[in-house]
Amino acid sequence: MLVRAVRQPAVHAFAAGLVSATGFEPLGLWPLALFAVGALIHLTSTATDWKRAALLGWLFGLAHFTIGNNWIATAFTYQAAMPAWLGWVAVVLLSIYLATYPAMATLGAWTLLHLSRRKDRPFSANGASGNGASLWAAVPAFAGCWVFAEWLRSWVFTGFAWNPLGAVALGGWDRPGLASLAGWTGTYGLSGLVVVLAGCWLVAWQSWRARTRKKAGAFLLLPVVLFMLPITGDEGRGHLPFTLVQPDTRQEDLNNPARFEEQFQVTAGLSRPQIPGQRRLVLWPESGVPDYLRDGYPQYFYDQTTFMGDPRLARQRLGRVIGPGGLLLTGAVDLEVRDRQAVSADNAVTAINEHGELLPGYIKAHLVPYGEYLPMKWLLEPLGLSRLVAGSIDFRSGPGPRTIDYGPWGRIGFQVCYEIIFSGQVIDPGNRPDMIFNPSNDGWFGAWGPPQHLAQARLRAIEEGVPVLRATTTGISAVIDAHGMVRQALPLKARGRIDGLVPPAAPPTVFSRLGNILPLGWAVLLLVLSVVVSRRARG
Repeated sequence: MLVRAVRQPAVHAFAAGLVSATGFEPLGLWPLALFAVGALIHLTSTATDWKRAALLGWLFGLAHFTIGNNWIATAFTYQAAMPAWLGWVAVVLLSIYLATYPAMATLGAWTLLHLSRRKDRPFSANGASGNGASLWAAVPAFAGCWVFAEWLRSWVFTGFAWNPLGAVALGGWDRPGLASLAGWTGTYGLSGLVVVLAGCWLVAWQSWRARTRKKAGAFLLLPVVLFMLPITGDEGRGHLPFTLVQPDTRQEDLNNPARFEEQFQVTAGLSRPQIPGQRRLVLWPESGVPDYLRDGYPQYFYDQTTFMGDPRLARQRLGRVIGPGGLLLTGAVDLEVRDRQAVSADNAVTAINEHGELLPGYIKAHLVPYGEYLPMKWLLEPLGLSRLVAGSIDFRSGPGPRTIDYGPWGRIGFQVCYEIIFSGQVIDPGNRPDMIFNPSNDGWFGAWGPPQHLAQARLRAIEEGVPVLRATTTGISAVIDAHGMVRQALPLKARGRIDGLVPPAAPPTVFSRLGNILPLGWAVLLLVLSVVVSRRARG
């Protein structure tokens, strides 16, 4: 009987984790996510000791992250040095680690409730929980702890902030829905709000069991109304023309030198000006140019990859493609060379004008572990492990978010691919840009990764009140306005271009001024609320 008592909640927590991941893109089943999180709150509140509470959170997280991050397994199918089956091992191993953060949340919530409980009263929604704390205390306790756990996940060991719970609050592409509040809460605060709304459904369920039907109905409908409200912002009208290109360069061909010229011709053909002499931005994806565009490398580097073996000719060709009045922003690779050997590389955004001149650019700062560099290389490389991105040298990290003033083309901030997922780390707060350019290569992200990546870019736009323009190799490329609405997009595995005007930036949001101090402040308020409710219940 004891084994069954321990096993049953564990199975329920694991199942809830599986269900919760369906709330993310591409499924977007947010009602199931709310149901699953509500189940975890109930399981945590009724756990008999701290070890069980932490175990329940860890099992929930293990299932939650394994399903939500399943796209990582696809990356291994593009790496000949490692077998494809190792991808699923990597997903599970990563989830084993990431699950510690939901475990922290459940442990923290249980501990807070335990400190104010009385041990002579059973748990119920309307009255006191087993130790004197009502469900009214359990929900804010869990929400506050979840905010802190997600914030920790965003930076510990360089961070992996993929799929914050707040992402399930996004509505369709034409409306941000409940996520419109991210400018007032931050993404992690939005995650706490999602937990609170999940708690509303738990209250509704408990109230129904207690036959207080009107109360049950009110708490059942509240999350539905908030999630479904067509909350939108004033789109406004921009003034700077742009051309955004998605060449549909497949991952298996991307690093094949025999295909470089063909790939260039496709991208160039999609970039020709429609109005001669028009001032415009031309936006190409990460890995948009295989050529080495900077001078000073040993000639054999240029002979392998660069047009006519000459970086000057390669730059001039790019200038001719964009035409008079154009400014090209493209992903490219720069090298650090010592003694005629490349010792490191930069994942860069290179800016080139109509004359083929290099303008100030950007170097990616937040690199992907095991993708762009190999941690503990001294140990792992002898074991046969390598990076998932082609090449044997590691990338080096840039200085961080920056805004570059390109004069008539505006003030532009940059976030390369993976960097866009880090809330509060995407713009220079002292030098606010007019837009964020987010070149990306999502070709190795499988079917689930690209829509999840897009969702997180939408959250950054809402938080900062700044439009985000995404150019990707294979999709999903998109123009996201400052309110998180997708104005234009190119779907997965499609070749095309988007022409339009860069959407205007909104006034600075509360989050853009305070950063992640804001969601942490909301978390503290939730925890204080839990303590106050618990003490009242004790009285």
